[in-house]
Amino acid sequence: MSKTSPFSLAGKTALVAGASRGIGLAIAKEIAAAGAHTILASRNAAALEKEAAALNAAGLSAEAFSLDVASDAAIQNCVDRFPAVDILVNVAGTNVRKRLKDFTQEEYDRIMQTNLHGIVKLTRGVGQKMIERGQGGKVVNIGSLMSILGLPYLAVYAMTKSALWGLTRVLAAEWGRHNIQVNCIAPGFIITDLNRAMWQAKEMTDWLQGAQANPQPGTPEDCAPLAVFLASQGSNYITGQCIAVDGGYSTTRIWPFEPSA
Repeated sequence: MSKTSPFSLAGKTALVAGASRGIGLAIAKEIAAAGAHTILASRNAAALEKEAAALNAAGLSAEAFSLDVASDAAIQNCVDRFPAVDILVNVAGTNVRKRLKDFTQEEYDRIMQTNLHGIVKLTRGVGQKMIERGQGGKVVNIGSLMSILGLPYLAVYAMTKSALWGLTRVLAAEWGRHNIQVNCIAPGFIITDLNRAMWQAKEMTDWLQGAQANPQPGTPEDCAPLAVFLASQGSNYITGQCIAVDGGYSTTRIWPFEPSA
């Protein structure tokens, strides 16, 4: 029996795109704690430098890298700068909640470029380097409940996240022969800066208590352990999957019935 934990990431290099806050930062911290040299990438260079410094001060291995996934030049610079990435985690994303008829063209284009087009280009570049190196790899896409179901006022966001789930399945099939596993995490109602204000309303938390098995919204830290698992050799025979971290929302419902004694 191997003495090395199947969940250890020691000796690996991980790139987390969208790591300055929320789910991305929580994942970056856990991946670093599992032993990987972790590249924290996003547009917010100041926040990244602070977080990377804290990880290094704790005896872990991390560095910050300024990356705007809406910029083709920035993506190519990232791919060229880090040719030996073993683990790619795609978290970067944005959202606007509106009726479909009210989206401006600028909003539509910005969400598409940030959530989908840039992620595809980054994945293509990093994935090609993985294939050329011939040492396998892991790609973890952060989708959403909108990857697998629908809620109102999220049309453009849902289009991008549904596409990431489709990309996950196809790349799992295409890159499997290169020992690259590609999976997707679908976070549920996780409180982040993108939705914090929405969840301040009492009617939202009251609704959630009757909508899913776990009546509480989640935290970014609830998503991070699964990302570490999918980045580790413990998941070598798992690919092309979309796993919801959602308190049971996508699979359960609550009702008022109680059986008699």
